[in-house]
Amino acid sequence: MIETRALTPAFGVEVTGVESLDEAVVPRLTEALKWRGVLLIRGLHLDDEAQIAFSRKLGTVVQPIPGEEIMTVSLDPAKTRSAEYLKGTLSWHIDDTTNDVPAKMTVLSARHVAAIGGETEFASTYAAYENLPESQRKRYEGLRVLHSFEAAQRTVYPDPTDEQVELWRRLPTHESSLIWDRRDGRRSLVIGATADHIVGMDPVESRELLDELLAWTTQERFCYTHEWQVGDVVIWDNTGMLHRALPYDPSSERLMRRSTIAGDEAWS
Repeated sequence: MIETRALTPAFGVEVTGVESLDEAVVPRLTEALKWRGVLLIRGLHLDDEAQIAFSRKLGTVVQPIPGEEIMTVSLDPAKTRSAEYLKGTLSWHIDDTTNDVPAKMTVLSARHVAAIGGETEFASTYAAYENLPESQRKRYEGLRVLHSFEAAQRTVYPDPTDEQVELWRRLPTHESSLIWDRRDGRRSLVIGATADHIVGMDPVESRELLDELLAWTTQERFCYTHEWQVGDVVIWDNTGMLHRALPYDPSSERLMRRSTIAGDEAWS
């Protein structure tokens, strides 16, 4: 029998009693995910084939590399060529903020875990917005944010080389509303490491505002820290959850496999 347990009062749900990811189970999981933002299933022990098959039941799987529907998440360059880029995952972020349409959800499975560190933290931008004082909501209404890959990388490399900056600036930027008005009527904040600046605002004031909002959103009551066990599968709503990995030794055994479900709603 499938049962659920809240991970925090604000969001998140652990699902137990899942014996198979068949067509009858998936709608129940996606409904729970819609309203709770993060979904945990322990002990599934998915291999690549099973993870891809499950992900396809959730929607269209994004191919980060043409022909590949799953990617390795590790800071060890011996395990993945993306290790250097993935250092940015240690900062709070939402994926795909520089795309017109962000990924809908992410599926992450734990194949090996670090002995120390390596937890994944989540912060609900839905809950953060809903709990803002009315005066703050009015202050942020109508503001727009420019997102860039450069902004996120500068959290890792505060003193970059000219070559790094040149490479970062080849990648596209994207402008979105600070407050996302969704077609289902819900609202959330579009912030995180990629948030470069508020359009048309004094740079110092812009930075203060974005830092203030990030601090508000990542306070303990809006957060959940997941301590990984081998075999765990965590799915989250990429559009409404900030996430980050906590530091760990890159040479540790920690190895995650990630699949991503394409979105169907553009940033407002």
